Amino acid sequence: MVERPNRPSALSAPPATGPGPQVDIVGSGPSSKVVATLPSGESVEVLLYGATVTSWKSNGGQTENLWLSEKAALDGTKAVRGGIPVVFPVFGPPPKSGHPTSSLPQHGFARTSRWEFLGKSASEDALGSNSVKLDFGLETSGVSDEARKAWPLDFALQYSVTLTKDSLQTVVNVRNEGEQSFEFQFLLHTYLRVNDISKVTINGLLGVEYIDKVLNATTHQQADMSLKITGETDRVYKSIPQDTTSVLEDGKPLFDVVRDNLQDTVVWNPWVEKAAAMGDFAPNDGFKNMVCVEVGTVDGWQKLDKGEVFEGGQIIKSLL
Repeated sequence: MVERPNRPSALSAPPATGPGPQVDIVGSGPSSKVVATLPSGESVEVLLYGATVTSWKSNGGQTENLWLSEKAALDGTKAVRGGIPVVFPVFGPPPKSGHPTSSLPQHGFARTSRWEFLGKSASEDALGSNSVKLDFGLETSGVSDEARKAWPLDFALQYSVTLTKDSLQTVVNVRNEGEQSFEFQFLLHTYLRVNDISKVTINGLLGVEYIDKVLNATTHQQADMSLKITGETDRVYKSIPQDTTSVLEDGKPLFDVVRDNLQDTVVWNPWVEKAAAMGDFAPNDGFKNMVCVEVGTVDGWQKLDKGEVFEGGQIIKSLL
């Protein structure tokens, strides 16, 4: 394995001495999920289909931080609308031709593959606060025949989801296990829950160049200190110099999204017409209660040679 100097920092602590987190596998087949709950009540749920985080509750389990469509498919029939889907090895529609990902569906296959639950680890810090880390894996043999045929390259992914009292860390490790080098893109498609999108502002993007997919993929620069969502929004902010993007509502901090070894962030909200046109988006006015702040590496391609490893992720801090 090739180590890189700035790997995402682990949320580790001394061994636990008090009551530890509870981890259960709930359900069976395509609908099975891993549920972890801290002694203080905070919880996270991860569907094995896509390793999709479908719920993250803070404040003793009272506050749901992620938006999940009322019509989200949770039975393995299609990608989950909401939560935190994992996008790999291509973001958005693939290149039309001439690229190894060109035959893949939009957003690749990681979010529509069944992952393996690799295990858990728990810890407790000096103040008695617990954390729990859940590890999931996906490798070449675990994807569908169609995906394997479309992208016949040998890889292994490890996805770590770490829950603390006031944060959620999600980190993906990509390893090239074949003889041939490959290129990929990666994104964590996070749907954050808000009360009223008209009162939401997003900070930390001032001066950053972005591609506006609503405006025919033209390039612009963020001129305002705060981004306000006033209509359909689909922007790829590139090479962001600072690590933290902040989400506020009515001037009050809601979330800090901290990138680790990832330079890009997508901000997305479908607004009225696009929300109504998506069969798995519900309620139709659900766009008022969500905003996607999606960390990733999607401007261009990451290349891994034989045996090399890429690792990147995020820490979302709940500030409620």
